[in-house]
Amino acid sequence: MTGNRKDDHVRLASEQQRQTSGYNHFDDVSFVHHALAGIDRSEVSLTTRFAGMEWPVPLYVNAMTGGSVNTGAINRELAIAAQQTGVPIATGSMSAYLKDETTADTFSVMRRENPDGFVMANINATTSAGQARRIIDLLHADALQIHLNAIQETIMPEGDRSFGSWTRNIEDIVRGVEVPVIVKEVGFGLSRETVSTLRNTGVHVADVGGRGGTNFARVENHRRPRGDYDFLDTWGQSTPACLLDTQGLGIAVLASGGVRHPLDVARALALGASAAGVSGRFLKTVLEGGAAALVAQIMDWLDQLGALMTALGAPDIEALTHRDVLIQGELRAFCADRGVDTGRLATRSGSAYAGGPDG
Repeated sequence: MTGNRKDDHVRLASEQQRQTSGYNHFDDVSFVHHALAGIDRSEVSLTTRFAGMEWPVPLYVNAMTGGSVNTGAINRELAIAAQQTGVPIATGSMSAYLKDETTADTFSVMRRENPDGFVMANINATTSAGQARRIIDLLHADALQIHLNAIQETIMPEGDRSFGSWTRNIEDIVRGVEVPVIVKEVGFGLSRETVSTLRNTGVHVADVGGRGGTNFARVENHRRPRGDYDFLDTWGQSTPACLLDTQGLGIAVLASGGVRHPLDVARALALGASAAGVSGRFLKTVLEGGAAALVAQIMDWLDQLGALMTALGAPDIEALTHRDVLIQGELRAFCADRGVDTGRLATRSGSAYAGGPDG
């Protein structure tokens, strides 16, 4: 049953990628162009550091799948691409392994094909600390992702309906494992209040996982005989909205959900993310062209991100958070309602460009 569900998720997620309209809230974020801001490409570093971790690039392959023969083959291709490009990678939810240990290879293939890379194991918020340690050991995982998906579970025909213990359980896991813990949403976003709670439980990193990418409300509704939850198709906050809503909370933040190209990566980094995660776009590439196609795409993205940082005069990821950005459209309205001051973002570089970049 679980294997069939995982295969359904891949099929429905890939269909969404073919149907994407194009616009999301990242389009409401634009950089102010300063014509004399540019630096030399040789000055730019893509290394990102956060929560005691250092990644060579601010891009990662986010959680997708595993638990069936077909999804295990997909994970192998993803892992090969991660190994060849150096990007960190996350497994899909490993709850299938906890229910059926014969699915182990569909997840552990990620470590086998990527022995020296940064690999994140993924679990749900009902997992015990002991189970979390088993999963970390299976993958020799460098970090643990805990996904939050109450809306997905609500719509999922066989989904969970008990969410009250999640916060306490996350706290137990943080205390019970020896790797950094990253808590992520699956596409409905993390609010300021949620991220504050996560910080207080000891969570090291929050991945906002906002609306704009794969829509799991729609995925699960398609699996329902009557499709009677279509009114939740637009539930949640977008990734840029979450990044703006959660600034200054004293916890490292990652951006995933609706990241379509290198400009979106730069926008996310400028709004405070330490790195940007991609699932749907990379899944589509792997399904169409395998690991080789994904390697080419990732290398293009990294080269183009470096080019953007060069033109923006940002020698490193931290410098991007001092570049002027404009917030407009629906995203600006969200910020107004949530009390987020967007005006300061448009002039935060100060006089840096009066005589050249501030470096």
